[in-house]
Amino acid sequence: MEKINAVITGVGGYVPEDVLTNDDIAKMVDTSDEWIMTRVGIKERRILREEGKGTSFMGICAVNELLKKTGVDAETVEAVICATTTPDYHFPTTASIIAYNTGCKNAFTFDVQGACAGFLYALETASNYIRSGRYKRIIVVAGDKMTAITDYTDRNTCPLFGDGCGAVMVEPTTENYGVMDTILRTNGIGLEHLIMKAGGSAYPPSHETVDRREHFVYQDGRYVFKHAVSDMADVAAEVVARNGLTNDDITWVVPHQANLRIIDATAKRLGVRDDQVMINIQKYGNTSAGTIPLCLWEWESKLKKGDNLILAAFGAGFTWGSIYVKWGYDGKEA
Repeated sequence: MEKINAVITGVGGYVPEDVLTNDDIAKMVDTSDEWIMTRVGIKERRILREEGKGTSFMGICAVNELLKKTGVDAETVEAVICATTTPDYHFPTTASIIAYNTGCKNAFTFDVQGACAGFLYALETASNYIRSGRYKRIIVVAGDKMTAITDYTDRNTCPLFGDGCGAVMVEPTTENYGVMDTILRTNGIGLEHLIMKAGGSAYPPSHETVDRREHFVYQDGRYVFKHAVSDMADVAAEVVARNGLTNDDITWVVPHQANLRIIDATAKRLGVRDDQVMINIQKYGNTSAGTIPLCLWEWESKLKKGDNLILAAFGAGFTWGSIYVKWGYDGKEA
């Protein structure tokens, strides 16, 4: 029996039209364009402003584009997996809303919460379903409406986040392409350093939690940065070494877009040139689970069959990981 690999066969994406610039942020809190650019490399971010629209709206847009570009009949999709930290509701799942509204009526659905590393967790999960031989067509959609949990009175966190979603189609192949290797890690030490303190079962919503502004992202920036720099770079280097790759073999590095200094550290560790690294943090900010698929979406036309991609991310928990992908099609033809 031939070995079955799981390959990405298409990419879709969506970012809202409304733009929030650093100058806009500076009108809300004590900061400046220079301060934000120097520390994180973000110039602007996209904002989903419409009342009543959540992560599912962006996911629906991304999946609809994906289905149109690939020419896939939505009824042939067997699963929709959504990676998000900002689901529309505690229940039902955001994946179920996306599937219903995109015509994927024969798909089973579930959400994955891996914070900023969520796309990697969901892609590996989908890939294993495909490798099993039981499933032939799965959509992974990942993204967040981070502005829904961003405190615009907190100068340390409000410049960081934006809204957006990306989606990929995952299908089987017997060729030597697709998700070749994955390393995922969790250590749990990040609980108190990167968290939304209230709203879950430990601390349900109350007047007190609202008054204390505990329904927004809290981040101990220095602590998170220290671990993100080392862990994201280390795991990317580990997956490269484990597969016998050198920096000359790497076509693209696709890092989570959280901080330009973390991205630069990862690229330096892998020994790649700046023009081998996908970077769009300056215009989209940190869309959490959405950053990596949005990079694939934006760079799709430059991707060629056989390109070696190293995906890497780091998020709350702490959770982090890296995936080695051998790209399966010529993006210009998509």
